[in-house]
Amino acid sequence: MYPDHRLVKKCLQRIEEILNWGPSAEWHNDVFVELSERIQQRTQVLLSPTTLKRVWGRVHYKSAPSITTLNTLARFAGYQNWRDFKGKAAAKRSSPLFQRVRSNFGIIVLGASLMTVVFISFYSLREPKGNVDLMNLSEIGFTSRPISKGLPNSVVFNLNLGELASDSMFIQQYWDPTKTIRLGPGQKQATGQYYYPGYFRAKLLVDGTVIKEHDLFIASDGWLGTLDYEPVPKYLKTADVVNGGLSLPPSVLEEIKKNKEPIASTFHLVDRFKPVSGDHFVLKTSIKNTYREKWAVCQKAAIIILGTQSSMIVNFSIPGCVSEIGVMMSDVYLSGKKHDLSGLGVDLTDFREVDITVRERRLEVRLEDRLIFTGSYNQSIGDIAGIRYRFLGAGEVSYVRLSDLDGQLLAIDEEFK
Repeated sequence: MYPDHRLVKKCLQRIEEILNWGPSAEWHNDVFVELSERIQQRTQVLLSPTTLKRVWGRVHYKSAPSITTLNTLARFAGYQNWRDFKGKAAAKRSSPLFQRVRSNFGIIVLGASLMTVVFISFYSLREPKGNVDLMNLSEIGFTSRPISKGLPNSVVFNLNLGELASDSMFIQQYWDPTKTIRLGPGQKQATGQYYYPGYFRAKLLVDGTVIKEHDLFIASDGWLGTLDYEPVPKYLKTADVVNGGLSLPPSVLEEIKKNKEPIASTFHLVDRFKPVSGDHFVLKTSIKNTYREKWAVCQKAAIIILGTQSSMIVNFSIPGCVSEIGVMMSDVYLSGKKHDLSGLGVDLTDFREVDITVRERRLEVRLEDRLIFTGSYNQSIGDIAGIRYRFLGAGEVSYVRLSDLDGQLLAIDEEFK
């Protein structure tokens, strides 16, 4: 039991509540692998599954977690760092109400026990009322509207919760289970903040069950560049990033070089394209990495296809770093630590041509006509809603062409000239 053990447990409980993956005692190895990947995506810090098992007490370990581990967990839980979490937790514990409760704990426990017996006796005499499963969900209202155009953007959620009175009601803003808004009984409105363009599926959860959901579209208004700071990115408009290709201005490249912490940069294009199925398309493009120093030595890059129902992420790195990358195909995720992704080990010092083809929910990735990866998935990603290029550090794109399998219905066809 190290000094901050109780606080660490509270932080882990907060993460478990956000994830809503069930009791951590039932988590198996794959869950910790997925959590490691989620944490890295959100914080740009890799905490290995073994480290996470140690923190959760699944692997015996005598030492306290490092400050890097604590800072990362606190950020994932929604705080600035471990100091911020400790300060807010301490303020909550030192409140007059907490002190009064603690000093009268024995009386409270006895009273609660008596009340429980009375409640059970009383409740057993009553007819049970309907829960979420028995309610008429058509009476529950859940809609949204963006407040403005462009980014960042706030979204107003309009609610009609009816007689719902659970103490566990949330809006999950999109696929990331950490992006939630807590609701109270009878609440009519809530607002959420969106910092990136995309096609999001907002969900209303009650007691961990999705009872309503709808799609929410936030366009990029042409190509948008971002430096992916947390929690608020730095925005670069189309005129800043389109110059004979997609690239970052010299001032931004200098900013990246001076950054002591790993940071990603992303090019986004999200729009209402002509219908092109995300399960039947061809993407032809050419990319290169332009910053390979310090923490970016692995030349990590990703091409992300956004669908109306899900997404697809193809990652690249130098051959020596393929253990740290993965491929997401809608409902299927392949980790480089558990699968052979050596074909995606590519030197991106110079422009390399990449073809991504999806046919009947089967993905094929080619590098200059050489097949380097293939895989299948089950759940459709819907129609294509956007594309992203993400680089750890910085990179460039010389052209992008997106079409159906017959070469028709071009959604994107740009050489940036």
